[in-house]
Amino acid sequence: MKKLLHITLFIMLFISSIISVKAQNNQFYNDSYQTIDNMLNDKQPYSFKEAVFSVENAYYQGKLDTEKLNGEISFLKNFANSILKSRDLTYKESDKDKVSKYATVYSIMCQTLPIAYKDTVIQYKPFSYDFTDVFGHNDISNLFVSKLLATKKGNCNSMPYLYKILAEEIGVDANLALAPNHVYIKHNIKAGGWFNTELTSGIFPIDAWLTASGYIHLDAIKNGVFMKALNNKESLALCLFDLAQAYNRSFPNNDGKFVLKTVNRALDVYPNFAKALILKAETHKEQLEKLMDRHNLKTDNAENLKLVQQQDPKAKELFELMNKEYGHIYEIGYRQMPEEMYLDWLVSLKTEREKFENKKLLNNFTK
Repeated sequence: MKKLLHITLFIMLFISSIISVKAQNNQFYNDSYQTIDNMLNDKQPYSFKEAVFSVENAYYQGKLDTEKLNGEISFLKNFANSILKSRDLTYKESDKDKVSKYATVYSIMCQTLPIAYKDTVIQYKPFSYDFTDVFGHNDISNLFVSKLLATKKGNCNSMPYLYKILAEEIGVDANLALAPNHVYIKHNIKAGGWFNTELTSGIFPIDAWLTASGYIHLDAIKNGVFMKALNNKESLALCLFDLAQAYNRSFPNNDGKFVLKTVNRALDVYPNFAKALILKAETHKEQLEKLMDRHNLKTDNAENLKLVQQQDPKAKELFELMNKEYGHIYEIGYRQMPEEMYLDWLVSLKTEREKFENKKLLNNFTK
C-alpha cells in the first residue's frame, strides 16, 4: 500500500513539474510579453491593437484568426472614414477635426446608422452590452475584443478597448480610464475640457456618476488609481495585466514567476495600477499557501502561519511582502466594489441619465 502511495505521489509530482515547465516556456505568452515590452521600450512601433490581439492569441495558443480580425477592423475604419466625409458636426472650435473623429467612433460603437447599399438603405447595428459573465469568471474570452467583433456584444473591458483601437486607426488618440471594476474613455476638447464617454450605455456621464458609486476614495483620485486619463504606455500596462490574468487561466497551477514578471512590468509603467497590485499580492499569497502545503500545514490557522515562517525563511519573506502589498493597496485609496453593486451602478446610468448625462456633449456628437 505504501509503495503504491509513493508511486502515485511520484506520478503526480512528475505531471505537475511537466505542467510547470510547459507554462514557463509557453511560446505564445512569452511572445506577447515581448511584443508589449518592445513597445514600452520603443523597440517597435506602438499599436494598442497589436498588443490586445497578442494577448488574446496567447490565450488561444496561436489559433486566433488575426487576419480576419484585422479585416473587420479595416472595415470599421473604412466605415468611419465614410462617415467623416458625409457628416458635418455643429462643433465650431479649432479642434473640430479631432472631435469629429471622436464622434464618428462613438457613432459606430453606440448608434444605429443608415448605410446606402446599391439601391437600398440598410441599418448598421451598433455594439451592445452583454450582461452574461460580465467579469469573465466562467470564460475569460468574454472580455476579449475578438469576442466583441464576432458577436457585437461586449462589456466594459472589450468595448473601450475597441473604441481606442478604432480611434487610433483613424489617426486620433483615445485615453482609457479606470473606475471600480470598470474601464471607460476620457477625452479632452477645447469646448469643455475633459469629458467621459461611457460605451456600455452610450452616453457621456459627468464625474459625479463615477463618484456616486461610493467606492472611489479621494486618495484613489489623487494617486491616479481611478479616473485618470491613461497615456498609451499606461494602456499597455492594462494589456500586461490581461496577459497575466489569461496566463493564470491557461495554467492554473503555475509557480507565479511569469505572472509576477508581467505585473511588475505593468507596475513599472503605471505604479498605482490597483488590479496589477492586487494580482501581485494574491500571487505571493498563493506562493505562501503552496509552501505551507509542502510543510503539511493548513493556511487558515494563525499558529501554522507563525510555524511555517519559523521553519522556512522564504515563507517569512512572502508573508511580510504580502501584508505590505495589501497595506499599500489600501493606502493609495483602492476600495473593492462588490460585483452585484457594480452592476446596479452600471444600470443606474440609464435609469438616472437625466441626473448624470452631459447633454451639451451629446448634442455635439449626434448632429
